[in-house]
Amino acid sequence: MTTKVKIEQIYTGCLAHGAYYIVSGNEAAIIDPLREIAPYLQRLENDGVKLKYIFETHFHADFVSGHLDLSQKTGAPIVYGPTAEPSFEATIAEDGQLFEIGEVKIKALHTPGHTLESTTYLLLDESGKEIAIFSGDTLFLGDVGRPDLAQKSANMTQEELAGMLYESLTEKIQPLPDDITVYPAHGAGSACGKNMQKETVDTLGNQKRTNYALNQPDKDSFVKAVLDGLSAPPKYFGMNVAMNKGGYESFESVMQQGLKPLSVEDFEMAAEQTGAVILDTRSAAEFHKAFIPNSVNIGLKGDFAPWVGAMIVDVQQPLLLVCEPGTEEEAITRLARVGFDNVVGYLDGGFESWKNSGKETDAVRRISADEMAQEISPDSKIVDVRKCAEFSAGHLVNAQSFPLAEIAEWSPQISDDEHFYLHCAGGYRSMVAASILNAKGIRNFTEIDGGFNKIKETKLKTV
Repeated sequence: MTTKVKIEQIYTGCLAHGAYYIVSGNEAAIIDPLREIAPYLQRLENDGVKLKYIFETHFHADFVSGHLDLSQKTGAPIVYGPTAEPSFEATIAEDGQLFEIGEVKIKALHTPGHTLESTTYLLLDESGKEIAIFSGDTLFLGDVGRPDLAQKSANMTQEELAGMLYESLTEKIQPLPDDITVYPAHGAGSACGKNMQKETVDTLGNQKRTNYALNQPDKDSFVKAVLDGLSAPPKYFGMNVAMNKGGYESFESVMQQGLKPLSVEDFEMAAEQTGAVILDTRSAAEFHKAFIPNSVNIGLKGDFAPWVGAMIVDVQQPLLLVCEPGTEEEAITRLARVGFDNVVGYLDGGFESWKNSGKETDAVRRISADEMAQEISPDSKIVDVRKCAEFSAGHLVNAQSFPLAEIAEWSPQISDDEHFYLHCAGGYRSMVAASILNAKGIRNFTEIDGGFNKIKETKLKTV
């Protein structure tokens, strides 16, 4: 690769998101920045370069971008592809338009399909050689962007959008040289696709050979393949699109509002006055032993933000945090990334403060897979909260599939007088489910530590 450009992928694992920092000469560009912009400002300062452009591949659904704060701090313009209609000042690129950064150029390639404004940015070195694409949610490694998210805003069916995506890929992406590098916006674990590879960078040539979506014989086959097996998108996606398109509160003010230590008495009062959800971000191993009644457990050490977005429907819902002391700022940051800006404060001193005050606590019965194997009977009820695909790949005999993402739909079906065992793959999701069921008054269950990964090691029969 040319020595006159530096490309850095800034990857955030819990969102499976890649932002890109590009430097040539004394100028820089940033593509698809996250909400908190300090890491980008620090890089600009360290390199002594000026941010010339902030490129957005589309209006993101799975996170709130940092484009507005970054533009306000640096003065750099925000660039979207053709047809984008943000409610703030932005440069709307024409298809094929070139943008100079130092000695290199970025070419906007309009690639609609995931959304109507979706745009791939093609990087050209100082000689004009095509060296990389920043493909946003148009092309992933092993997959393509789901075409069902923009149906309402585009006033099109998912089949029509998928057909548009096929044309974008065949006309704009696949004719590019095999040796160029593909830098997507997401990797494995993101809900923006269904079949992404764990790798985060590849050559286009390898994707042409291995990506199922790029190897369909015709448009109809492509449409069928990319729409097959799509799970329902998380409920917060639409609200994040609205924030990215319409604007939002600055990250600094969100942090300032949320980073308020509250005494036990003030915490109780805030919960009563605001109707806040008490969100306990401790590990499942700690939470199950004792917790504040009716609190929801979504552990910070896991896919915290996406699960908050999936479990708490309204991004404007007031939240009160119970954290391991010292992790409050991280929790507020990760909530803000997905648009949850209404943190009222956090319990000063964490759960220990509550426990030491003598306030009422609750607990969840948790046992090991070996203990489950010893006490279970042939007619025991088992609730498996893994994804449908995980369940299909192997599950306990007699288990019922109730995916965590659909808990609002299936929890009313659960009888509160018949005992059941509750598990996921490793114990993270099942404790989320346990806390929500418990808050609904359903307590007649036992949660399995280690989940199906440990259950498979026992004598219990799986299919």
